[in-house]
Amino acid sequence: MPLSRRLPETVLHNGISTTGFQVAFPLPAMSLHNYWYIAATERDVRRKPQCLTLFDRHYVVFHAGNGRFAAMEDRCPHRNAPLSAGKVCNGQIRCPYHGWQFAADGRLARIPALDGQALPAIRIPTVHCTAQDGYVWLCPGNPATPAPLPFPHLNEAGWTSFRMRTRFAAPVAQCLENFLDCPHAVYVHDSWFRSATGKPVRATLRHLADGAEVEYENEPREQSWVWRLLQNSGTDMRHTDRFIAPATSRVDYRFSDRKHYIITSSCTPIGENETEVHTVISFRYGRLGPLVRLVFEPLSRLIIGQDVAIMQRQRDNIRRFGGRERFYTSEADLLLPAIQAWRQALAEGREPPAAGTEQTRTLSL
Repeated sequence: MPLSRRLPETVLHNGISTTGFQVAFPLPAMSLHNYWYIAATERDVRRKPQCLTLFDRHYVVFHAGNGRFAAMEDRCPHRNAPLSAGKVCNGQIRCPYHGWQFAADGRLARIPALDGQALPAIRIPTVHCTAQDGYVWLCPGNPATPAPLPFPHLNEAGWTSFRMRTRFAAPVAQCLENFLDCPHAVYVHDSWFRSATGKPVRATLRHLADGAEVEYENEPREQSWVWRLLQNSGTDMRHTDRFIAPATSRVDYRFSDRKHYIITSSCTPIGENETEVHTVISFRYGRLGPLVRLVFEPLSRLIIGQDVAIMQRQRDNIRRFGGRERFYTSEADLLLPAIQAWRQALAEGREPPAAGTEQTRTLSL
């Protein structure tokens, strides 16, 4: 479209017009914003624009063509209609109300009713956006890493994988603790994943350069439908639960017959007490992997549904008591202190906990 001239550029910050070239949102001084979070699957974004809430801010994510993706505030500056309800035209997002179009960098590219005339130099605030592992990721701050953390063994030969997307009524730290906590499985997932045996289990907590992990020895596998169906009970098992700062959990089950199960969950903070969790489960089972998935996937969805239910009850009960959390942390809560310490340090721009220390405890499971 021919343009005779460009007017001074206007950037919209929280509905206020200012002149300049800064397109980032005004953010609090929190480096948790400097990490990558999953917005949606690449397939969904290619199909149509997607709306994402991240740290209580609303974004539209769309495919800008040639494998490029873009993300910006989900609000047209003209009449505040949601851009996520619009369409993509020639790599630009088109507002569903009056058809205003915006390029991947947030610049106003077209007003259909003014075709051939000069456009106001309006630009919508954008955020960093990239694609990896079949997902579109956003970083609302300055990226601490050039790319997101990859999912291990996804699409690798000899491995079978599937994905899950789950919404939890809980903040990121509580979700991470849930995914990496053994004692709750005895009660929330009784008989499905673990049952109470009362056996002593040695647990070693290690503080790492990117988080922390716990390794369990001689963990009981009796009275578990998961292991009864998926694994020979005569094999030796090495189980590790790992927190990778700031928002990823990884659970590994390695067996002496070379079978290996990995559950990796990436947490996207929707708001203070709501988290979208994208989980990739990859496992090495040999040629029978695709058949094993027919059992493993529905079992996994059932188990994660039990976690969703208990955490919803937890959140509802916290609200009943005025929204104030009163948590007592015992010696059995192995990873939560590390998760909280890491996330608080990153949020405040401080040095995270030092790596290299190791502690051993005994749990009854």
